[in-house]
Amino acid sequence: MESSHIILPPDDDEEEQRRREEEDEEDDEDPWARSVLPPAAPERPFSASCVRISRDSYPNLRALRNASSVSLADAAYVKISEGDFGYVLDDVPHLVDYLPDAPTYPNPLQDHPAYSTVRQYFVNEDDNVPQKVIVQKNSRRGIHFRCAGPRQRVYFGSDEVKACIVTCGGLCPGLNTVIRELVCGLSHMYNVNKIYGIQNGYKGFYSSNYLTLTPKSVNDIHKRGGTILGTSRGGHDTKKIVDNIQDRGINQVYIIGGDGTQKGAYEIYKEIRKRGLKVSVAGIPKTIDNDIAIIDKSFGFDTAVEEAQRAIDSAHVEAFSAENGIGLVKLMGRYSGFIAMYATLASRDVDCCLIPESPFYMDGEGGLLQYIEKRLKESKHMVIVVAEGAGQDLIAKSLATSEQQDASGNKLLFDIGLWLTHKIKDYFKIKKMEMTIKYIDPTYMIRAIPSNASDNVYCTLLSHSAIHGAMAGYSCTVGIVNGRHAYIPFYRVTSTRNKVKITDRMWARLLSSTNQPSFLSPKDIDEAKETDRMANKPPLPTGISQASAIIMS
Repeated sequence: MESSHIILPPDDDEEEQRRREEEDEEDDEDPWARSVLPPAAPERPFSASCVRISRDSYPNLRALRNASSVSLADAAYVKISEGDFGYVLDDVPHLVDYLPDAPTYPNPLQDHPAYSTVRQYFVNEDDNVPQKVIVQKNSRRGIHFRCAGPRQRVYFGSDEVKACIVTCGGLCPGLNTVIRELVCGLSHMYNVNKIYGIQNGYKGFYSSNYLTLTPKSVNDIHKRGGTILGTSRGGHDTKKIVDNIQDRGINQVYIIGGDGTQKGAYEIYKEIRKRGLKVSVAGIPKTIDNDIAIIDKSFGFDTAVEEAQRAIDSAHVEAFSAENGIGLVKLMGRYSGFIAMYATLASRDVDCCLIPESPFYMDGEGGLLQYIEKRLKESKHMVIVVAEGAGQDLIAKSLATSEQQDASGNKLLFDIGLWLTHKIKDYFKIKKMEMTIKYIDPTYMIRAIPSNASDNVYCTLLSHSAIHGAMAGYSCTVGIVNGRHAYIPFYRVTSTRNKVKITDRMWARLLSSTNQPSFLSPKDIDEAKETDRMANKPPLPTGISQASAIIMS
């Protein structure tokens, strides 16, 4: 087995000591490199080359030195390379990483009439997308991801491709559009005619018959909500899934789903690589909450915001038409309040927006209930938007119940809208102040509708990027980073969540629009700033303990 080590250098205060130890060493072996290698020898011999990375080039590598071990099973899939001026490429796995003699073929697109007039259609292998675009004069270049798009050489012949598509998790606008564009893109761009749909999520790999998909059979499915393949939570059995992939001769797997689904895709890829199979795994991130890390936004989000405004408009009409009327709208957002924030900003009729990232309290001076009372006395009506994950700590304290999870491992949430409704009614009953509250929960109406025009275009581009990547031999998640499509390692999109930064200008714009108090204490603000600071550090792959050891790749 051929491998390479990325070795983390010591901190400044140990550099001089290491140098003296090297000078005193009698033999040619590097004692520092030896000191970080695991004591147990590998079971079989392998050739290794060592690449020493500068301490500042990849900030999170500094944290590796504070732990004692590293999971080589996971580290084998991390590909990090360094360039001048602090350039770091967080690369994605490729077939040649474990099949170095895999044959290549000319890309069929070079003879495609639709692309004959496109100048420089193929992506240069050195084209990368920076994770951060706002820099200072002396900034280091930072972390980059491989640019998405078609390559001149592909690793699958059109006739040999057997592709399958699976949708997992909850519904989201745009699922059928992604399915359609995967099928049509494979067929029309790469002349693939063996495409199958996996029914009802991951469990469909081993419990259902495959559904044959053709451009004709998916022609108009983008006009419908939901997914024609069906979906489910849970059901992930890596061994059974890969056994089925191997038995059926599948060599391209397209997996559409959220962070839990992408973790499953990562496990599938690792098992495929362990078996030495010539299979590409392409993940297309799906979450209506827009909480996938790294990428600018997830498909279906624009549609969800647009539809959420309809519910807000209805709540405003109800509130405005009653004396001391309150319209309360609960929107999706288990951990991230993006839909609530953007729908509030777009509506301009909202007086208070509550999200999971911004703590609030109900009673006492400056609390939510006091603010509602003040607002009703001023305007005689009020509209409140709350994300489903907001205030869960308050409900848990009042109900004293244990935490439960769904089949995907997500925490089951209490109904914050219903709880707030009762709390508000009880408060004004004590105050002997008449009021009317209308509670609207459009959750399942929003996620079940077809995607709008903007999301349809986005779904098409995501699907095509996934196809180009799989044909080129990459296994990764696709997404837009700073407006450019990129290939992102699985572990980067699953190790953390994208959340609203309450220290950011966008949240300040919302507070200015609604004129609501922040409900934050100085301690809350300090904690939010520290969270933002830690979020800027590149995460390690899931399963890798932070260690002063090595990263096998």
